[in-house]
Amino acid sequence: MLLFQDKFLTIRVALLALVSTLLLVTVARAHEVQPTIADLTIGSSNVEVILDWVLEAPIAGLDLEGVEDTNAAEGAEDYDALRALDAAALETAFREAWPSISQGLSLRAGDDALPFEISGLTIPEVGNVELARNSQVILSAPLPEGDSPIVMSWTSEYGPLVVRQQGIENGYTAYLIAGGETDPIPRTGGDDQTGGQAFVEYIGVGFDHIIPLGLDHILFVLGLFFLALKMGPLLWQISAFTLAHTVTLALGSLGIIRISPDIVEPLIAASIVYVGVENVLSRGLTPWRPFIVFGFGLLHGLGFASVLSDFGLGGAHFVPKLIGFNVGVEIGQLAVIAAAFIALGILFGGHAWWRLRIASPVSIAIAMIATFWVFERTGFLDPEGTFAPFALLTEGGFAPIWTVIAVAVIAGALTVAVLAVSGLDALRDAAGIITSFVAFLGVVATFTSGAWVLTAVVMAIWILALRLQSLGGPEADAIA
Repeated sequence: MLLFQDKFLTIRVALLALVSTLLLVTVARAHEVQPTIADLTIGSSNVEVILDWVLEAPIAGLDLEGVEDTNAAEGAEDYDALRALDAAALETAFREAWPSISQGLSLRAGDDALPFEISGLTIPEVGNVELARNSQVILSAPLPEGDSPIVMSWTSEYGPLVVRQQGIENGYTAYLIAGGETDPIPRTGGDDQTGGQAFVEYIGVGFDHIIPLGLDHILFVLGLFFLALKMGPLLWQISAFTLAHTVTLALGSLGIIRISPDIVEPLIAASIVYVGVENVLSRGLTPWRPFIVFGFGLLHGLGFASVLSDFGLGGAHFVPKLIGFNVGVEIGQLAVIAAAFIALGILFGGHAWWRLRIASPVSIAIAMIATFWVFERTGFLDPEGTFAPFALLTEGGFAPIWTVIAVAVIAGALTVAVLAVSGLDALRDAAGIITSFVAFLGVVATFTSGAWVLTAVVMAIWILALRLQSLGGPEADAIA
């Protein structure tokens, strides 16, 4: 027993040392899709839009809809080649492609399309090609007479867009996560959005940051869930996590705390590794777990704050937006826990083999994915090389239908083997472990692909296989 405790303490210290070491790492994640920022100013006779834009993506013709990493988009090689061009060469390439690129965005006043043109273009000189190069494109268009509001549209192929109205108090803001168009933006004065409307709008923004965009946050919350099904341990962990990320979300959004995402994001991944590993080694809620979860919650809050900073919240309805975002995050996290409890906890939580066949293999899969993120986000491995399958798994790169087929074949073969050789509990355990591990990876692959129906199909296969494999086994016990 003492030997086990010594080994566990050694592993725990090593993981904490890894987290501390990552504080020194500032290597940027080169291929993460960044939202384009559109600062819109409506004058008396013209409208101006300043786009803070990674131009290499539209020049290469990348389709960024639903993509979190440019490596997962077709044409990623062309994108990488463009990143190495000097400013003059990239400007030439952009202007040549502009007639095609301009078809993906538009401005209109009422029913009148506004013919815009490039009135300014600033492209930084090429530096570290591992860093995204944000250029600035200034578009301008004359305004027709009248007071008809302005509407800006944006194609989903160009990725997410943040729109911020400048030059007035209480200006319009919007986040177009998958293209579309803005609400009508008034020419003069602030918009008529109330604090309550801003609150409701940002609930959706916060929820979207968890489901479907926050896979890392989802895996962390699942790690909390799979430690123990009892309400007490889960409540302690969720409370500590919520309190912590609420504090740093507020402080980060107010600009009181500023830590580079290149530090925060690897640390978030390391926190997921820790939770997954401790789930396997621990028999329940340890005395230090809530404090560690609190510390990790501080990091996750900084991650949430970096998202809000992209929106340029400004002073208009800041508090309702901040609270709404946090509420949306909480709803998203509770939705994840509820889904896991309904799909697995209710059906199998009372079985003595819950931890062995479900909680532990899922926790191992969570830790494995997060370990890949740690090394990817710190630049220690190439996601296009040997570890490309991990990148495909977490970025929706696997074909969903083939993922379902693979999970069904593996789970089916294991189930047949268990039913054919009845009475071997060791075989049931082994089959359950492999089934849960493979099925969970299948859920991640289909979820990140946006194939929600097929994600449900994988869950159904997982549940059915575990149910059939348990036939004839030991009777269910209450969890100790």
